[in-house]
Amino acid sequence: MTPETIEAHGVRLRPDRLTDVTDLAAACADPAIRRFLPGLPDPYTEESARWWITEGAPAVRATGGATYAIADPATDRLLGAAGLSHPVAERRQAEIGFWVAPWARGRGVATAATRALAEAAFAAGTVRLELLAHEENTASQRVALAAGFRHEGVRRSAGQGRGGRHDLAVWVRLAGDPPGPTARLLPDLPGGRLTDGVVTLRRLGPEDADPWYRLHTRPEVVASRVPPVPPAREAIERRCRLAESHWLAGRSADLAIVDAATGAVAGGCALVYDEPATGQAMLGYSMLPEARGRGLATRAVGLVAGWAFDVGLARLWAGTRPENIASQRVLGKAGFGREGLLRGRLPGPDGTRVDSLIFGRLAGDRAG
Repeated sequence: MTPETIEAHGVRLRPDRLTDVTDLAAACADPAIRRFLPGLPDPYTEESARWWITEGAPAVRATGGATYAIADPATDRLLGAAGLSHPVAERRQAEIGFWVAPWARGRGVATAATRALAEAAFAAGTVRLELLAHEENTASQRVALAAGFRHEGVRRSAGQGRGGRHDLAVWVRLAGDPPGPTARLLPDLPGGRLTDGVVTLRRLGPEDADPWYRLHTRPEVVASRVPPVPPAREAIERRCRLAESHWLAGRSADLAIVDAATGAVAGGCALVYDEPATGQAMLGYSMLPEARGRGLATRAVGLVAGWAFDVGLARLWAGTRPENIASQRVLGKAGFGREGLLRGRLPGPDGTRVDSLIFGRLAGDRAG
């Protein structure tokens, strides 16, 4: 059983009080909170807040969970909420959750509260805490990293939202893990972008769905896909929405290549961390027709490779079809050397198999 009140890391976790009603109702009417907590009453009124304080929170505690108001230690004003739910006593496991009011965001409140509650739970005998987040809820996933949680996978269709079921990213911290922050395999880009003044790379986002769909349905780009079939528009939109989550998990860095002169998306680049244990990642790229033949792809590949080696990767590799001479020239100019031919490596059309030329670059190699 965790303590009634916890004070640590600059926040106070205490029981909900009727004096919190106005702030609780205002916070739970916030669109960002409502988006990722679809089970809240709609609309959320002061009557809803009173029910939670007098009946809802006590019911959570009665079933073995814990619920706290996050309060400012100096003023005791409500800043958010944190709690433990879905306890599994025989596994000494629970799920940790939180939300932060709009007026308290950007101050590290969620991280402080998560760390404080995790420490209290471990002190009370819990050995495993799970933090489950909608894959589009990257703010919560950043809190998980800051509070010492590690990405463990994706629980498919485990969440229920207003729009139907959705996947949940699973972040876990064990009692013996360090308090955080957790080291990231793929840190954020410095200043949010890479640029040489001619080409700029930034993280792929939902706003890139239109050019990304146009790019990935080009016949010459489809030919290099696995399998070589055009993607559905929905799949492209989902990839754009989840790019940040996959980056935070250390799975891949999806980048939009932008023409610095016009601000238009010129293509895309992906760094897939396929072998973290060996420090190896795969690099892929493609350009829209209007951006080809101007050296933008070579510049983009060089920028991504330089950043990858700066953040600790040891080896990059890329594959091209033997007939894709333009891509091979890009790799050569970007410092990649041809390493061999893998026969029948990729699925081709109508059940055929396609060869793949493999190129590699090490951290100490220089661009051509």
